[in-house]
This record gives sequence, structure tokens and C-alpha cells, in this order.
Amino acid sequence: MLTLYVPIIVLGALAAIFAAFSLVAGALAGPKRWNRAKLQAYECGIEPTPQAQGGGRFPVKYYLTAMLFILFDIEMVFLYPFAVNIDALGLFGLVEIVLFVATVAFAYAYVWRRGGLDWS
Repeated sequence: MLTLYVPIIVLGALAAIFAAFSLVAGALAGPKRWNRAKLQAYECGIEPTPQAQGGGRFPVKYYLTAMLFILFDIEMVFLYPFAVNIDALGLFGLVEIVLFVATVAFAYAYVWRRGGLDWS
């Protein structure tokens, strides 16, 4: 039974070795010429300020938008297995996925009506 996990363990070990090799190779081969400009924070071409405008706080709308994105993105993760096994699930699977999509559509309509998707 343990032999079923050998490919997963080998893949994990290869990923860890590659990650460690990449970090060591980057540290050894990378340039080490530091100056004041390289040590400053990069803010998308805008001059960095000592303190962000508005006291350094992000608006709550930013977090709500991120949470909504994650919520509707996870919905797609649940739809992929249905798409793969649509023949095996039959009518029961169709009814279940219609209920799932209807529930998510209801949540989407609620968020839209409450103004959660407005960017202004």
C-alpha cells in the first residue's frame, strides 16, 4: 500500500531539491553590487513615501473584493470534477450541480445588489 505514495514522495523530493538548488544558485551567481536605489522599496514606478496616504490603511472594500474573488474562484474548483464525470453522475449529478450553481448565483446577485462589486 505504501508503494502507491512513492511517486508523490519522489515528486515532492524533486521539488524541494529544485527549490533549494534555485535559492543557492541565485545567491552564488547573482550580482552583489548594492546601492541606495536597489535597497529602496519599489512601488510600481511611484516614488516611495515614508507613510502611505490616509495613514497606511487599506480600505475595507479591497479585502471584500479579494474575498469575493476567492469565493467565486473556488466555485470553479467544484465545477471541474463535475465536468470530468458528467457521464457517470447522470441525472442526480445534473440536479446537484444545478442546485449548486443556483445557490452561487443567488449569492452573486445578493452581493451585486448590495454594491459589493462597485469599484468606486
